[in-house]
Amino acid sequence: MNYLPAPQQLRYLVTLAETQHFGRAANACAVTQSTLSAGLIALERQLDTSILDRSMGKRVAFTPLGLEIVARARTALAALEALAEAALVARTPMSGPLRLGVIPTIGSFLLPRLMPALRQSFPNLRLYLHEDTTARCLDRLAANRLDLVLLALPCDCGGAITLKVARDEFIAALPPGSALGAFDRVTPRQLSQERLLLLEDGHCLRDQAMAICPPARADAADAYAATSLHTLVQMVASGLGATLLPRIAVEAGVTTGADVVLRPLAGRGAWRTLGLAWRPESPREQDYRALGKALGAVCGEQKEAVLF
Repeated sequence: MNYLPAPQQLRYLVTLAETQHFGRAANACAVTQSTLSAGLIALERQLDTSILDRSMGKRVAFTPLGLEIVARARTALAALEALAEAALVARTPMSGPLRLGVIPTIGSFLLPRLMPALRQSFPNLRLYLHEDTTARCLDRLAANRLDLVLLALPCDCGGAITLKVARDEFIAALPPGSALGAFDRVTPRQLSQERLLLLEDGHCLRDQAMAICPPARADAADAYAATSLHTLVQMVASGLGATLLPRIAVEAGVTTGADVVLRPLAGRGAWRTLGLAWRPESPREQDYRALGKALGAVCGEQKEAVLF
């Protein structure tokens, strides 16, 4: 008779693979290090195989079969969680915990309006937020460490299901005294002649800005990369160059008090799309679509918002 591993043993294993450290894995699982180690030893005995390569000393290393078992453990845990979620959704839709990932160029500008709306519409929903770059949020989604991601499209979302929610127009932020300030609207071609200030690598807004305004000057894609939109605004105000800002950030006050000139960006494709992404065949898909409607309603409060 085959003895099936306990879910807690699989959780120990997956967490150790993610943290690469016994102490951090134990803390993440809310157990002592000795309890975690004993659980993994028991798992190896049950499966009659070596999962960890203990010849590497204190460094966490998995055997080739151990790596395969880790991957299968992730799949098994995801299936168990989906089973529990299906029962929860059947009892009470839009309730219980929901782990939402959000990218920095959306989170701090949209969530202050979204959270009160969600509390009012779905009082039994417990929302846990994780802010990170698009790639990291999608990695956590694939690893079942997030349920849903609020992000900007287009982007490579792998095999995730995506739902378009609203169009977020780009606004050109120009330094004081810029000749482009004389125009009511600025075209991407005009803006590409400027030194374009960008976020650092890893932010999808950087790629989207460069796709809309390919640099025409050798120094246009400046080496000065910012870590946040607030920093970008201050760099523009200092006369270092121009940048593109999402409308939701401008309407949330990201340029308040800064000496910058704002002009709408003209031309087709001068926007990004706010959307949601989740794993295929999730039992909570209807919840996510309901959340998308709530998000669309909040975005609809913006000037000139286009909803999908």
